[in-house]
Amino acid sequence: MSKRKYGLALSLVLAAGTLLGACGTDKEKTTSKGGNESDFSLAMVTDVGGVDDKSFNQSAWEGIKKFGEDNGLSKGNGGFDYLQSTGEADYTSNLNALTRRDFDLVFGVGYMMEEAINTIASQQPETNFGIIDGVVDQPNVASILFKEQEGAFLAGVAAALMTKSDKVGFVGGMEIPVIERFHAGFVAGVEAVNPDIKVDVQYTGAFDKAELGKAAAGRMYSTGVDIIFHAAGGTGNGVFTEAKERKAADKDAYVWVIGVDSDQYDEGKVGDDNITLTSMLKRVDVAVQDIAKLAQEGKFPGGETKVYGLEDDGVTLADSRGAIPQEVMDQVEDYKKKIAAGEIEVPEFVE
Repeated sequence: MSKRKYGLALSLVLAAGTLLGACGTDKEKTTSKGGNESDFSLAMVTDVGGVDDKSFNQSAWEGIKKFGEDNGLSKGNGGFDYLQSTGEADYTSNLNALTRRDFDLVFGVGYMMEEAINTIASQQPETNFGIIDGVVDQPNVASILFKEQEGAFLAGVAAALMTKSDKVGFVGGMEIPVIERFHAGFVAGVEAVNPDIKVDVQYTGAFDKAELGKAAAGRMYSTGVDIIFHAAGGTGNGVFTEAKERKAADKDAYVWVIGVDSDQYDEGKVGDDNITLTSMLKRVDVAVQDIAKLAQEGKFPGGETKVYGLEDDGVTLADSRGAIPQEVMDQVEDYKKKIAAGEIEVPEFVE
């Protein structure tokens, strides 16, 4: 073979090798819908509480933003985004809109979105979905649950150890399984410390009606309740409003709120005082990042249900900033260790 022909043959071999190598690299990086890790995208649909509810939806959005920032993504198509729901009628249309915008992973925030995600996931098998606080049996849906009852148990222990009136309260949103777990855990925690403490329980029937939360808190405080734990999303903002107004009117008033989902310390500021005793953290942000990372790596847990509890820091109590004395926190920690070790099994429903 002449040198000229040999050189041409060698060039063709090298070119083919380079092309095959490039194809192999792309295949290794492929995620769902055929994208690359570098352009993986995700989004979420809020429930009616809104993305800035200082609670559940906000925690999910913070997790998505953190994942986006850590991976060099920008807000918008091809990066990360959200759509806000003003009512249940928006769920399906919002999920459809994000699917049409070609996001790789779409989260639905809240139990109330189960039916919508079940429908859209069956119609859009190429898109991966995550449902928070619900279970959808579809191969392209990851169901994400939390052991809210375990974190609420700790909130109940703290309330029982800190109450002066032996009257505490629970304000819930809608009577659905996830809120009932908060309710059951809180009551169990109070009873573990002192079964004689009265727990006043009121459900408002909404997650986006602050005025209902304020009215419920007003009734409770007026009957001697001094600590209220809320699991009511945006409705819970009204509980804070009522407590702050009472504290502003009487600096010596012993009124407290235990926040939920996110650290709601800032919601309790009243001048130099603060009426947030602590908050039961539900690490929706951590769960969202975990599922997103698995999806990005091609390990999306479709068809599975992942449950986050005390043992993996899925739920816990926030720093009380000194509102709760250390000796009380030590007792709370003892209960936390017993739950994580399986020595205490916290009920999911009130009997």
